[in-house]
This record gives sequence, C-alpha cells and structure tokens, in this order.
Amino acid sequence: MTSSDRIGRVLDAIRTRRPLVHNITNYVVMNSTANALLAVGASPAMVHAAEEVEEFVGIADALVVNIGTLSTPWITAMELAAARALALGKPWVLDPVGAGATRLRTDTGRALLAHRPSLIRGNGSEIMALAGAGAATRGVDSTAGSDLALDAARRLAGETGAVVVVTGATDHVTDGRQTLSCANGDARMTRVTGLGCSLSALTAACLAVEPDRLLAGLAACAILGVAGEIAADTSNGPGSLQVAILDRLAGLDPVTLGVRARLS
Repeated sequence: MTSSDRIGRVLDAIRTRRPLVHNITNYVVMNSTANALLAVGASPAMVHAAEEVEEFVGIADALVVNIGTLSTPWITAMELAAARALALGKPWVLDPVGAGATRLRTDTGRALLAHRPSLIRGNGSEIMALAGAGAATRGVDSTAGSDLALDAARRLAGETGAVVVVTGATDHVTDGRQTLSCANGDARMTRVTGLGCSLSALTAACLAVEPDRLLAGLAACAILGVAGEIAADTSNGPGSLQVAILDRLAGLDPVTLGVRARLS
C-alpha cells in the first residue's frame, strides 16, 4: 500500500471513529480550530481550567497543547494535562507557538517536553528555538524556512522521542531517522490566521486513529494542504479562503486526497 493510500485510510478512520480532541489552545484560533476538526469529521473540545483538564484528558482520544496565548493559570493547566496524557498513554501534540520570541514562550515549550509529546508541530523558527538552535521568531511568524530547520527537527526528535513536523512551503515529518515530506498547500494560506494551529489539531485527530506517528503527521499535512489548494482555486481573498478551506475539508475524499498529495 502506497503512502497516498495510507493517508486516505487515515481520513476515513477519522470520519468513522470521530475522535474527541481536547484542545488547550489560544484565544485567537479557538473557533477556527474547532470548525476545522468538525469539518474533517472529528469532535473538538476546548477545555482549559486546571481544575478539570486532567479529568477531561481521560475522556479524550488525543490532546493538543498550544502555547499561543500564555498566562500562569494556563501554563499550570498545560503541565497537568500533558502529564496526565503521558500517564494514560494518550497521544498529545505540542504546538510551541512563538517559541524563540520571548523567554516565557521558549521556556514553557521546553518545560513541556518533559511530558514527552507524541508529536511536536511548529514552523521553522519555533522548531529551531525549541531545539536550542538559536533561531528567533518575528512575533509568531517564522524567520526560517522548513528546509533550513530540518536538521534541528531531526535533532529535536532524537532528543525527545517525539515525531517532529516542521511546516513551511514544504512540510517535513521526522522521527530523527526517517523523514517524510508533503509539498501541498498554497502561499495564500499564510494570510489566514490560525491554519498552523488548525494543522496541529488535525494532527491530533490523525494520531487518535493512527498509531504510526510519522504517517499521522504526514496525513494531517496532506489533508490541510490539499484542501487549501482546492479552496484557493475558487477564493478571492483570505476571507473567502478561510471559509472555502472548511468546505473543502468537509468534502475531501480519500481518492482526491491520494491523487493530489505530493509526498516524498
């Protein structure tokens, strides 16, 4: 079975099993992230209170920890949820938004590594900062392409045991030994806020139904990338593109995904 066939089966599995994805994510993207998960066939939950995150991790099929809008109570909740996911053997995704921009973000991202995320998803600068490669971000935007960050991604994967997804014009998925790539997407997607965060959530949905973490990461990149390409063909700007991506996620079928996915 080819990689294209296998990512199609991941998409089918999400729609059959409708995994519950627990998101500790930022204020900016809650609505768009929830809608992306619903569109692809998963079930989203936005649960942040430290008093309930451990209990909710036990209910969920996968967890996303996104450090986009940090505060002390949220950091506490992130630590509790990540530790609980590790203890229960639940897959969880770390999205180190803006790592490298401030000490708080970088230190929080690195501290969460102690809870052994199943997968880390970030742009080039974020991955390099988390790996201690000295990169700085421009706010939450990357100053380094995914190709430039690939060595840091491999090193980070080797040090943490996580699969690392570094996103950009080409998305790379690595466990430190093997690297898979996906070249789908459209440059106009960078003008829509929260698509990287949505990708992290979609990755968690894939992990909930696919134990091969490399394949799960690759499938998520292909699903969003192909949906974005198709949506861009009929969109006039970032507003219509955002809506069109949701529609294309909902309508994407495994055959189209397999045919259009540019994998290596």
